[in-house]
Amino acid sequence: MPTLSMFYGVIIRMYYFDNKQHNVSHIHAEYADSQAVFSLDGELLAGELPKNKRKLVEAWIEIHREELIADWQLAVNGQEPFKIDPLK
Repeated sequence: MPTLSMFYGVIIRMYYFDNKQHNVSHIHAEYADSQAVFSLDGELLAGELPKNKRKLVEAWIEIHREELIADWQLAVNGQEPFKIDPLK
């Protein structure tokens, strides 16, 4: 899965062909031993993250929604998505 961004120990990845939520545009977030899947609307679809990290991911999605949608279209077409700025 291509890594889109990393911030505060959270790794954000996107991969269209993951045999999970194919019909919903989404990202994968990892922190330590925790993993979660979020829709590009910020909804938690699967998994879990510590509360403070979940809030950071939700804020990052809100800030970068347009870029995420563009990256999703690239991924659907089999192209490599672009990196997205981390939270600072």
